[in-house]
Amino acid sequence: MTATVRTQPLTTGVFAPFGDVIEVPDASGITINQGNCQRYHDLAQLAFFEGGQAGISLFDARPRRFPYTLDLLERHPLGAQAFLPMTQAPFLVIVAPEQHGIPGTPLAFLTAPGQGVNYHPGTWHGVLTPLAAPGLFAVVDRIGAGDNLEEYWLPEPVTILADEALAPIDSTG
Repeated sequence: MTATVRTQPLTTGVFAPFGDVIEVPDASGITINQGNCQRYHDLAQLAFFEGGQAGISLFDARPRRFPYTLDLLERHPLGAQAFLPMTQAPFLVIVAPEQHGIPGTPLAFLTAPGQGVNYHPGTWHGVLTPLAAPGLFAVVDRIGAGDNLEEYWLPEPVTILADEALAPIDSTG
């Protein structure tokens, strides 16, 4: 029998064990640019190990639909990885706690417009999963030597279902 997981809203508190939610906070920022801009800084913990440095890349991912079949999780032991959508469309965020060196039961989140995520180093997560085109994201992650990718193929796929109360997304495919 295939396990199923329903999406839930992406919130700072629930996501904290896995990383940071990147969004405009409730508190006011710093006024800059002659009073024409609010700056909200230091919103994510970007950690890079073993001589790596931060790099900014663009990813253009193929949109997916619900129900989504999760069969692969990955992690980056040598650095954080942040996904910053370049549209206001929600995207699917999947994480899993580590259990004895492999991923445990996954959790699925649906972002709100304007939210991005930063996965802490070593966090098991699903691949970039936009739900609408274009699936264009700015990605900040570790660039450098060393093996910074571990993949884990699930022995049984997990079906991710949209909680229709959160976002009525067309899942007819």
